[in-house]
Amino acid sequence: MADTLSAMPENTPTQRETAHPAAQPEPGRHDRPVAPGLIWSDALNLSLPVMDRTHEEFVELLGQVQQAEDADLLWRWQELVAHTQAHFDQEDRWMLATGFAPGSCHITQHAVVLKVLKEGLEQGHQGQLWPIRQMAHELTLWFPHHAQTMDAGLALHLKSVGHDAGTGAVSRPEALPQEMISGCGGACGDRVTDEPAVDAH
Repeated sequence: MADTLSAMPENTPTQRETAHPAAQPEPGRHDRPVAPGLIWSDALNLSLPVMDRTHEEFVELLGQVQQAEDADLLWRWQELVAHTQAHFDQEDRWMLATGFAPGSCHITQHAVVLKVLKEGLEQGHQGQLWPIRQMAHELTLWFPHHAQTMDAGLALHLKSVGHDAGTGAVSRPEALPQEMISGCGGACGDRVTDEPAVDAH
């Protein structure tokens, strides 16, 4: 777990931001409602409609979290966490169906980020709201990088094999990788080895 976290981008929300739920926010932490730090734009569009629609919903929900007053923050965060669970599960299914290894770094990063978001939810239920606001801020930094690298690679991969997100059918099975992909996206071409690398993309 620690090795995986150390391989993530520096702006990935991590456990160190929420290690002490009883602590008070430090200077510079995000602990009050703010305007959305991330707005949907063409820069995030990957020309894969199902993925783009889910990503746009994620950005909208994240903005609602950032703007929420304390009384609404917890349920807004819970809504974002539930959406993110479905969002990541969907992409994980696509990857597993089209040749990604279960331990590929894209799937691994989904698991790590989701675990941290759920820890934030637990802290919120304990009355600690500022870690949620801090995580929300960090997500505005993490998500564009994730979408433009890992998800962009996945989108290219899905298109190359003719994957239909609605039915799960693959129209070009001959394009599926002969060995499972262990890297962070379909474009990187990494394959499973004895010790799958955790890419730092």
